[in-house]
Amino acid sequence: MSMKAEKVAGIIQKEISEIIHFSLKNPKLGFVTITDVRITNDLSIAKIYVSFLGQQARKDAGMKVLEKSKGFLRTELAKRMQMRKVPELIFLHDDSLEKGNKIEQILQGLHQGK
Repeated sequence: MSMKAEKVAGIIQKEISEIIHFSLKNPKLGFVTITDVRITNDLSIAKIYVSFLGQQARKDAGMKVLEKSKGFLRTELAKRMQMRKVPELIFLHDDSLEKGNKIEQILQGLHQGK
């Protein structure tokens, strides 16, 4: 990712997080965290990685809410950013925290077994 793309990704992460927490009023969303944003070098597509707190059903419902709210989120993002064209938003579930916890449990189990 170029320097400009990294800067734009950081701004998008901050702004989308604020929009979700303060402007998006949907109780089905639950507690969501924006863990990372990756944007193409031409700034046309932003992949937004999200993590949810709770059970799988809560995660599925949260992803559906984000998918349905893409237009609203992109419009709000356009109001806040000084860009000619706001990138297309693609939401992806980030399961790295769950994978990290699973590895930690395996390591603890190995350590206790010795």
